[in-house]
Amino acid sequence: MRYGEEHGPLAIAHRGGLALGPENTLATFARATALGVRYLETDIQTTSDGTLVCFHDATLTRVTGAPGAVADHSVLSLRGIRVGGREPIPTLASALASFPETRFAIDLKDEASGAALVSLLSANPSWARRICIAGAWSNRLLRVQQAVPDVTTALGWRALTTLIAASRSYARPPARVASGTFAHVPLRLGRVPIYAERIVRRAHALDIRVAVWTVNDQPTMHRLLDAGVDAIITDHPDLLREVMIARGQWAPLAGRRTASA
Repeated sequence: MRYGEEHGPLAIAHRGGLALGPENTLATFARATALGVRYLETDIQTTSDGTLVCFHDATLTRVTGAPGAVADHSVLSLRGIRVGGREPIPTLASALASFPETRFAIDLKDEASGAALVSLLSANPSWARRICIAGAWSNRLLRVQQAVPDVTTALGWRALTTLIAASRSYARPPARVASGTFAHVPLRLGRVPIYAERIVRRAHALDIRVAVWTVNDQPTMHRLLDAGVDAIITDHPDLLREVMIARGQWAPLAGRRTASA
């Protein structure tokens, strides 16, 4: 099944579920999937030897304490560095291989990541249907999709800002905005709230599905689901799971418990 084809809203664990453990690591991905979460969000950076790793920042310091940039390291030299002092930095290939039933929303964080992703998916074509790419300008996203048509894309930055601006002014967004299947919409831009209800109406009119990030409290989760959003991206997949079970909207991975723990 292709990314996003399930019925009902999607529960997406932000960086694997930041509340569950060190971000963008196999251990945290495993905790999320153990809850029954089938959608994980991660970020990718490219090493000096062209390997994609699951990592948000361009530099290592914030989450590992190590100096330098990811791009200055080979994948081999990253092996001794630990996220949160505990977990290794995984390659994207290891994440996709380790969780074969899971879908991944992937933010392309550097210029080299698009070409590296095309190479990875060309060597592993069955992975493409499990992926939605986001977090970049439209031309970078479209280059990947043109090379690997089974990949799903979110709106690039320019199209997304046009959609948000149209919703704030009650205008109809131009049809050219519909350059991807999903719109990954932030809950806020700085201190300015984004009105998801307006965006949902305008996006759905263009056959664009709306995923809102990063949503970490249950009242807001309920409000957004009431508004008809198609996905919620959260640091707390455990809390979102409770909300969706209560609403009868939880669709866990096969073999996972559906009752609230």
